[in-house]
Amino acid sequence: MDAEEARQVDITLRRLGIPGIVAPEDPDTPAGAWRVYDSPDIGTRKDTTADALAAVVAKFREANPEPPRRADGGPTRGFVIPPDEN
Repeated sequence: MDAEEARQVDITLRRLGIPGIVAPEDPDTPAGAWRVYDSPDIGTRKDTTADALAAVVAKFREANPEPPRRADGGPTRGFVIPPDEN
């Protein structure tokens, strides 16, 4: 994620009470990629981006475990279209 996406992820984590430190992968290059870490200490921190994002999804599932429904109450349908192999 870039710096703007990282800012949004940080706000979301804080609102949902999910632990994590959002920081650039390389502290000397804040314009580069950002990740979620378990600690601000660069020497000992561990990347927890996948766990943090899974926790966000879990929070939203807790809030609304039912799949989305159409406004008119009808069933929601979808189609999977395989890619053209030609």
